Amino acid sequence: MLKIIKYVLKDLLRSKWVYTYFGFYFVLGSCLLILDRDINRVLVTFTNIILILVPLIGTLFGVLYYYNAQGFTHMLLAQPLNRNHIIMGQYLGIALSLSVAMTLGVVLPILMGILVHTTFHTHLLTLIALGILLHFIFVAIAIIIAVGHENRLKGLGYALMTWLFFSMIYDGILLMLILQFSDYPLTYFTLVMTFLNPIDLARIVLLIELDIAAMMGYTGAVFTSFFGTIKGIILAFGVLLIWIIIPVIYLFRQIQKKDF
Repeated sequence: MLKIIKYVLKDLLRSKWVYTYFGFYFVLGSCLLILDRDINRVLVTFTNIILILVPLIGTLFGVLYYYNAQGFTHMLLAQPLNRNHIIMGQYLGIALSLSVAMTLGVVLPILMGILVHTTFHTHLLTLIALGILLHFIFVAIAIIIAVGHENRLKGLGYALMTWLFFSMIYDGILLMLILQFSDYPLTYFTLVMTFLNPIDLARIVLLIELDIAAMMGYTGAVFTSFFGTIKGIILAFGVLLIWIIIPVIYLFRQIQKKDF
């Protein structure tokens, strides 16, 4: 599996897409720091972009890479190698390369800016950690989609619909439910529904970390009281890790049943 991870990383390093992904964050961060010296506002902008772009790139790039590497995958499957090791090697290689590209693209401009801020380190580390977790979550979902659908157009369509559902449709459904049952206490219901969407969970953690949750009114107060403690933050990261573990376990079962 380690050899496959190394091969995937080398293959992606020869690709322009990873460098483009890194360059986008690097150029964006450099421009933001030139226009605004307030690190909090820069991180808020990065937060909005990462929560939209990371799931999109994770799903699309994961699906496209798997389809493009199908010939190599089938060749490996013909060898006396463990199926799980082959697919996991590809999954980890893709997720690690995207995570490293995003991390360097976000961190380098800020380090080059030589900015001093009392809460700079914790905010930046939280942003990077959540971005990495979202990469691993949505690349896993992308591999599941690609393995389950031989047709590339269907796989790409399902990947886009998955991103659209978690990024926009889910929030719309949740808002409709809250408005429909606004006469009832919905505190715990809202918290549970938040756990079912990794993007929303990451967004709330970042808003609380950047002290912007007060702008969300009553909902922000509820989330602050729950996620504003160390236990709440640990629980949030624990749920995001579960969002990685469950798709990986499902992927293992899917690989064992699939006739390649």
